Amino acid sequence: MTGTRAAGRLARFLDGDVWYSFRRSPVALGSALVATLCIVCAVFAGVVAPHNPQDLATLELADSMLPPAWLEGGSPKYLLGTDEQGRDVLSALIYGARISLFVGGASVLLSMLIGVSLGLVSGYLGGRIDALIMRVCDVMLSFPSILIALLIAGVGRALFPNATDLLAFGVLVVAIALPGWVQYARAVRGSTMIERNKEYVQAARVIGVSPLRIMRKHVLPNVMGPVFVLSTIQVATAILSEATLSFLGVGVSPTSPSLGTFINEGNKQLFSGAWWLVIFPGAMLVMIALSINLFGDWLRDALNPRLR
Repeated sequence: MTGTRAAGRLARFLDGDVWYSFRRSPVALGSALVATLCIVCAVFAGVVAPHNPQDLATLELADSMLPPAWLEGGSPKYLLGTDEQGRDVLSALIYGARISLFVGGASVLLSMLIGVSLGLVSGYLGGRIDALIMRVCDVMLSFPSILIALLIAGVGRALFPNATDLLAFGVLVVAIALPGWVQYARAVRGSTMIERNKEYVQAARVIGVSPLRIMRKHVLPNVMGPVFVLSTIQVATAILSEATLSFLGVGVSPTSPSLGTFINEGNKQLFSGAWWLVIFPGAMLVMIALSINLFGDWLRDALNPRLR
């Protein structure tokens, strides 16, 4: 029975306007392809990457600071060159993208969980609870998001100087997630205030359904459209925030480098002529963020009936 329902939903989706719009949009197809390729390479980095930059036994200092393979002095063994430790830049980018995507995705999920919950409660209940939550949102919006993330990450590093990589990732995820929940809360609150006055919600109240069940079973599924659109854009923003924090030295630890860490390390070698240590990590970061943003723009238009 469950398989039949899943097949029916899939058939309705393939016959729907969103899938038709996706198939007819070159920008959506291209951005989805690039984003999927980056995610697959990051998840299966151990299989895709030609070298393991985290295995110190495989590093050769004699191969340090080699330029890309197509330049004089380059080696076909290292397509995009090597860094000062002899690590393959291409492999390091693949492993670094995995960390950046993990931190960005986890922070967006945490922001979504906090923001959707508070926005749903605020929009449905109203009154003093709504006023209190909205004032907290106003306070959060009065500070630059990167400043809040920098403060939380810096305090976390100070409180846990010898923290494990897992704890450091947790602090970084919280640092990026806390400034990001406000957008979800405000978007869900506005949609909830419209949905709570509709007939199906009034009917549920009349028959004695609890407010929590109404919010969870009836209102929530109808306000998730803007959340999905916002989350795609926020993923790119979170990845850039992680790169910024890592560039400033309060992100992930040097033993588990991300794209921001590579850019920070490459920046120190830039004036020595090792431009590939900055250009390639920066291009990788831009490619991931741009593909996700373009897909989010298409999704926003596809889910808006006024634009179809």
